[in-house]
Amino acid sequence: MKTVAVTDYGAGNLRSVLLAFERLGARAFATDDPAAIAGADLAVLPGVGSARTAMKALTESGLSDALQVRRGRTLGICLGLQLALEESEEDGGVPGLGLVPGRAVRLDGERVPRIGWAPLEPSGTAYYFAHSYAAVTPAAVATSEGIVAEVEWGGFTGVQFHPEKSGSAGAAWLKRCLSRV
Repeated sequence: MKTVAVTDYGAGNLRSVLLAFERLGARAFATDDPAAIAGADLAVLPGVGSARTAMKALTESGLSDALQVRRGRTLGICLGLQLALEESEEDGGVPGLGLVPGRAVRLDGERVPRIGWAPLEPSGTAYYFAHSYAAVTPAAVATSEGIVAEVEWGGFTGVQFHPEKSGSAGAAWLKRCLSRV
């Protein structure tokens, strides 16, 4: 059974991420222990909230260091993807974890925040999004409505959508993610 350590730094979607992995048969647990993050088959950086508040909690707990030196697979969801970048322009500018090159920038358009179902290109599969910032990175592997929706960089995978809230499509995506660890 694969272990999934969900980084507990106060993110709002912690419980739904845990349940999504448990439904797939993984041993998922929330933790604020850097050693548990380092030792899990998959570390997940969930996220709903503010970049500055999240980075402060990650830094003060030592979780940022654990994520930066981790050798295994890491998944960032929504704000978790944005935190993995080098920086975010949210909250007047916030240094990120630097796991992925690039930065998070505020969306510019009629629909901010961008909330709802939207398809990924090139797959066409629709997922649930809820965000006001998005990644600008050379690590993009999929987009949605012209916005970076998925990134891959080394052992890190990040998604702007919420697979834990995306029904059967999200469950299938998380299952594929688990199969890679």
